[in-house]
Amino acid sequence: MNRQPGLLPAPLRAAPTPGGGQDHVLDEDTRLDARPGTERVARWLRTAVGAATGLPLAHRTGDGDGDHIVLEIDPALGARLGPEGYRLVIDGLAVVLRGGGEPGLFWGAQTLRQLLGPDAFRRAPIDPDRRAWSLPALDIEDAPRFAWRGMMLDVARHFLPKDGVLAYVDLLAAHKLNVLHLHLTDDQGWRLEIRRYPELTATGAWRTRTKLGHRASPLWDERPHGGYYTQDDIREIVAYAAERHITIVPEIDIPGHSQAAIAAYPELGNTDVIDTASLGVWTTWGINPNVLSPTDTTLRFFENVLEEVLELFPGPFVHLGGDECPKEQWKASPAAQERVRELGLADEDELQSWFIRHFGHWLGARGRRLIGWDEILEGGAPDAPLPDGAAVSSWRGYAGGITAARSGHDVVMCPEQQVYFDHRQAPGEDEPVPIGYVRTLEDVYRFEPVPPQLDQAEAERVLGAQANVWTEVMEDRRRIDYQTFPRLAAFAEVVWSALPPPPERDFAEFEGRMEAHYARLDALGVSYRPPSGPRPWQRRPGLLGRPIEGSPPIV
Repeated sequence: MNRQPGLLPAPLRAAPTPGGGQDHVLDEDTRLDARPGTERVARWLRTAVGAATGLPLAHRTGDGDGDHIVLEIDPALGARLGPEGYRLVIDGLAVVLRGGGEPGLFWGAQTLRQLLGPDAFRRAPIDPDRRAWSLPALDIEDAPRFAWRGMMLDVARHFLPKDGVLAYVDLLAAHKLNVLHLHLTDDQGWRLEIRRYPELTATGAWRTRTKLGHRASPLWDERPHGGYYTQDDIREIVAYAAERHITIVPEIDIPGHSQAAIAAYPELGNTDVIDTASLGVWTTWGINPNVLSPTDTTLRFFENVLEEVLELFPGPFVHLGGDECPKEQWKASPAAQERVRELGLADEDELQSWFIRHFGHWLGARGRRLIGWDEILEGGAPDAPLPDGAAVSSWRGYAGGITAARSGHDVVMCPEQQVYFDHRQAPGEDEPVPIGYVRTLEDVYRFEPVPPQLDQAEAERVLGAQANVWTEVMEDRRRIDYQTFPRLAAFAEVVWSALPPPPERDFAEFEGRMEAHYARLDALGVSYRPPSGPRPWQRRPGLLGRPIEGSPPIV
């Protein structure tokens, strides 16, 4: 009998409870013994697991021997495994869950939920006559490999309403992922209410139409598209995520990818080069030539924006993009060239570096840390490096992360060749809007966040990794689900579990555990890609993609 029904991510250690022991049965008499510091996890168990099972999981009072689940913070366990570590011991007498800290306790509760079976992932009982739920007698000890286990969700290209974001918070939690990076602004839309600048959403959140498929496609969706999150929406999302020990990292993309902001406030663009008042929110995809002007007006504007961002997002990191900023307008702009001369810079690349460093220092003075795409490493003079505490999202490959780590900066590995989930999952014409390289479930399972070029001290600069979900060709939640799952499950194991080197990983064993996990995804209502290929309604015949043949380079 399989005593570990498809646990995912794989725990550090899972064995039968010492001395054998019977399975533990949860029923209407099961009580939660929630000790100090565990109240939020107890609430989650009652609301999530309680809702699915129909069990009240009432608070235990007194020291009787009745059926109970013990929740406890164990500092000694935390000293050994860290605050995200946990131990779960199940026998016929009790279920004892101890966390090194509250996060570890919560991740242990996720494991407990998996052990109850896929119906524990539903929102209401499907068998009202069921009165008992069995847990196998196991002793599990577990802790994550990386501190940053994330997913980037692009809500700028296609807006995902608040309920969809909250659903993804729950999906990340179910996979023991702890960072949701929200890409909130781009040329195609501004998705965050800023009280001081209402036109950012009144104008910048809406585009007149949308390119269907790759930018070379002749097809258009002529319906207006848009939406944004109010500040109260963001407070709700952040609080909901915090209950699940997930940090929301906001991204405000500057100085490129900014046409939506320029459409709302034309003075932000290079008005001495083009008629910025004629610009609307961009309707197609690609790298846009319309970038922010490097003026004091622009700096003050985005400082004011970031003041409100800091009010809403309490986490340590703010992502400022910094990627794909064409320099043609700056080369043609007298104002930009005057700024280059005034600052004693060599060229426009150094101008971009100055722009990013300005906000890095600004954030640092307020106790926050800049993180940006790996282009933020470029253009800096030797005496003007990235600010202390700045971190790099290495997206064009491993090279940017290697450079950053060797320069003393923390790194989040997210190489596009490996973990961009807009890339197609299989060859052939059935894959919807095929973009990029083929990245199968097995390919993602063999992704390694730490490149071999780093020595031990440099490798410790790798905070972890994240999978990036860019939504140019994902128009709604179902399309996001298809591109993200099941690959996010493989990614979650890569960043959580102590796996062997990629060639030695037992993918067949992982596939066996995925059989149980597909049932969980079904219960959660996730429109994942089946192993056999897309279902008929998941295909997008006639929509042009941009497939790249061959194996992706390791760069």
